[in-house]
Formats: sequence, C-alpha cells, structure tokens
Amino acid sequence: MQTPSSPLRKIIHIDMDAFYASIEQRDFPEYRGKPIAVGGSPEGRGGVVATASYEARKFGVRSAMPSKRAQQLCPDVIFVRPRFDVYKEVSRRIREIFHRYTDLIEPLSLDEAYLDVTQDKQGIGSAIEVAKLIKQAIKDELRLTASAGVSVNKFVAKIASDMQKPDGLTFIGPSAVEQFMEKLPVEKFHGVGRVTASKMQRMGLHTGADLKKLSESDLVQHFGKTGRFYYRIVRGIDDRPVEPHRETKSLSAEDTFPHDLTTLEEMYAELDKLALTVHNRLVRYNLKGRTITLKVKYSDFRIITRNLSLSFPVNDVATIQATARQLMAAAFYEDNKIRLLGIGLSNFGEAAPPPGGQLELF
Repeated sequence: MQTPSSPLRKIIHIDMDAFYASIEQRDFPEYRGKPIAVGGSPEGRGGVVATASYEARKFGVRSAMPSKRAQQLCPDVIFVRPRFDVYKEVSRRIREIFHRYTDLIEPLSLDEAYLDVTQDKQGIGSAIEVAKLIKQAIKDELRLTASAGVSVNKFVAKIASDMQKPDGLTFIGPSAVEQFMEKLPVEKFHGVGRVTASKMQRMGLHTGADLKKLSESDLVQHFGKTGRFYYRIVRGIDDRPVEPHRETKSLSAEDTFPHDLTTLEEMYAELDKLALTVHNRLVRYNLKGRTITLKVKYSDFRIITRNLSLSFPVNDVATIQATARQLMAAAFYEDNKIRLLGIGLSNFGEAAPPPGGQLELF
C-alpha cells in the first residue's frame, strides 16, 4: 500500500538464473545437465562456491558455501574456475537490453537490477509486458534465462522475482501487496538474516502479520533503526527510489553467528564467504579498493577494527580473502569468542599495481 499522495510506481526486479553457472553451461556443452559449482577448488585450504547450477542445488549446494562442503553434498559436482571478464561482458549486454525500456536502472550485482518502468521509453505502459519482453530478449540474444518480479515497490518486486525460479515472472499488484506481506515468513524478508530471523521466531514473530501487531516503537526497541523499515514494509510501504547513479564510498559485508566462533579455521571459513560477497559488490560497481578493513565483535560485545592498505586497488576475491585472514590471524588470541565478523573495502581508485605489489600497513 502506497501513501495516498504518491502515484503508483511500476518496478521490475530482474534476477538472472544461476548466472555464472548458466554462462559456463551455455559456453561449454560438456557441463550441460551436470552439477557444476563456479568458484574455488576444494583442494588444499579450499575455496568458496560463487554460484551453483540448478543440478547442483538439488543436492543442497549453495553460493558462499565452502567448496569442500559442496563436494561432500554432491560428490559428482564439477568445479569451474570463474571467468569474471566474460560475466561482466554478458552483464553489460543485459544492461543494454534494459536501456531499451528505461534509463532508471539500479544494478545490485552483475546478475540483478531494479528497473523503474513507470514511464517506459517505448510507451508500452504495462510493466508485466516490459518484463516479458526483457526476459525474451535475454533468452533470444544471450541464450540465458532470467526471473522477474513486478510490483509497486522495490522490496516486493525483489521477493517476487525469487518465487518462480528459474525463468519465472511474478506480479504482485497494488491491491495484493499488503496481504502478501502479511503472509510472508519473516525469514523471507529481504535483509533479514538467520540471526534476526531466529530472534523474531523466539519472540513468536513468524510472519509479516505477526510483525504488524507490534508498534513502531516496539520494533525499534527490539531491532534498532531497521525496525522503522519493518513497520513500513509490512504495510506495503517502500518509497525508496530506483537509483541509477548512487555514489559508493565504501563497500562491506558482515555476519552475526548463531554460535560464537572459537577457532581460526571457523573464522577463516566465515571470512572467505564475506570476501566473496564484498567481491561481488565491488564488481557490481566496477570498483577497486586499496584499504581492506576487518571488523570483529567479541562475545562481550567489544568491537575492534583492523585495516591494511595496499599499494594498489584490488577487487579480486583471493586478495580480499588472504588479507582478511592475515588481519584475523594478527588479532586472534586463544580465548577469543567471536560473534560477528565483517570485511570492508574503501579508498577506491584505479592506479596500476607497482612491481611486486607490496602490502603496507595503513
């Protein structure tokens, strides 16, 4: 439900289906119909899965999962090294298709974006029809499939795009938005992680309808400033605009764990997942950063940060992972109990790396 004074918007969220894996299966026939995982090899310390094909997902293989775990779940999984230059070029061509219909495009990563087609460039008028045309163009021109969610705001459109994957299209009209949000399980709310979802469930909050029973002040008391967003979104109110030119000064990702981490091995595994998330966001904005920051929150809620500044900007996942591990090792003590880890990149630039690429303390 939008506020009475605001006109109804037409928002599309496009999400490519198993993007990296689908490109590999498109380009290499030997991978078609087989479980593949794009990412690091499970050998040695082991890498992380960036994307899994739908054949691998049937076995429980997911993105950000350690490759060793993926191999345990699916012994026949084929590990494929990522080709980010190829993925970026395909993403560019997808963006060109979007621009045929609107210039109000907000990329979220290489494989997903919001589009505001309230006034589409071709005068089609129907957001559902625009979404169908975009999906068909992607299929015809790039031999890939995308799923689309169509609604009156970003939040609902994003959730809708995930409802009929792969190759799906879900429309949630203005009269259905509030009822849809009431029925939505809290763990399906975009931005609600496993820790917050567990907290909500312990409080007896299992659906949007349960959240709706709480006042805004109650939600803020329990969930901080995000509570204000929950109060509005469960009523179908999301006025966030599609932002084509949002300036980014830093990028980060963090996670709070259901159980305290006590060993370096556990911390490294979680940092590797976070590094992949940060890497994907850097690629989304075509950014490279010189300063890598580690954030650590201990079980007693004490927080520390550690920075390392490189002589040249980077965005590759291996460097981010290695640097985060280096910072973690320097901050680790035997009696550490850690409840949250985060990785951030800042100090963006495009300077060429010096010979040897030496690290310098910031």
